[in-house]
Amino acid sequence: MRKGKFIGIGVGPGDPDLLTVKAVKALNKVDVICAPKSSKSKPSLALSIINSVLNDRGSKYETLEPLFPMIEDKEELQKYWNDAAHVIIEKLNDGLDVAFITLGDPAVYSTFSYVFKIIEGMDFETMIIPGITSFTGCAASAKIQLAEKDEIIVIVPKVDERLSQIMACGDTFVIMKTSRHSNQLENIINQDKRDKEIISVQNCSMKDEKIFNGFVIKDGLWVRTVVINQCWDSTV
Repeated sequence: MRKGKFIGIGVGPGDPDLLTVKAVKALNKVDVICAPKSSKSKPSLALSIINSVLNDRGSKYETLEPLFPMIEDKEELQKYWNDAAHVIIEKLNDGLDVAFITLGDPAVYSTFSYVFKIIEGMDFETMIIPGITSFTGCAASAKIQLAEKDEIIVIVPKVDERLSQIMACGDTFVIMKTSRHSNQLENIINQDKRDKEIISVQNCSMKDEKIFNGFVIKDGLWVRTVVINQCWDSTV
């Protein structure tokens, strides 16, 4: 009996028009859509991005929405990843192709990677379809260049003491999930005395997208990505 194919699909930062042609073709054919969500009470953002594609499908499909909570306990998270992988493996063994959709790109800080590591070593065909990342989407919205010539881009997924240690080593810093550690980030930015351009982007590429010049700290405001661009020594 034929086994199904496991496909990781990046759906981009939010705007459905930023889906790649290859992603749309795959979404129109797969038997099962796996769209993890961080909370039982919140819908999957990745699933909302592809709704227009799925609504235009002429064939039926099944949707899985495993829970991947936003917690730090790795052992607890591993249980959720294992549970999701188990359900996906059942579908693959039934000969069904499964698409695991993820925001941005599957290769960049993606929940897909944890399930892929479990399934990759098994006897299933796999494929990864890249998507537009949040930070390249933010740069396009803000109309800025992330890097030129030999400039170094640093992608920061979490604000902690490591950022202070490497601040002098990069030219452009893309800092993600800033709302979780906004005060610490502000302190680190202020400690670096070089001239810099700071751009904050909220809800990149979506209808309610907002772009701010400078670092924004405001209760209830979700700023997903801050770009510290052209961090250079003012004495040069």
